[in-house]
Amino acid sequence: MTLDLTGLACPLPVLRANKALKPMAVGTDVRILASDPAAPADFRAFCATTGHTLINCHEEHGVFVIHIRKGAM
Repeated sequence: MTLDLTGLACPLPVLRANKALKPMAVGTDVRILASDPAAPADFRAFCATTGHTLINCHEEHGVFVIHIRKGAM
């Protein structure tokens, strides 16, 4: 699944991702697209506090591509 959260400012990308992750099965991978410069740090903190796994985070043409695996919350 891909969540396109470009154009949203902090804290909306994390809040929207959290809402989308809740009904998903543990172990599901999600690809998040975000343009907010704070997104990489925000998603690192989000994963550290929620038990999700940050698989990868990189930038492509001004958009951050963040891969998360849902953990047991």
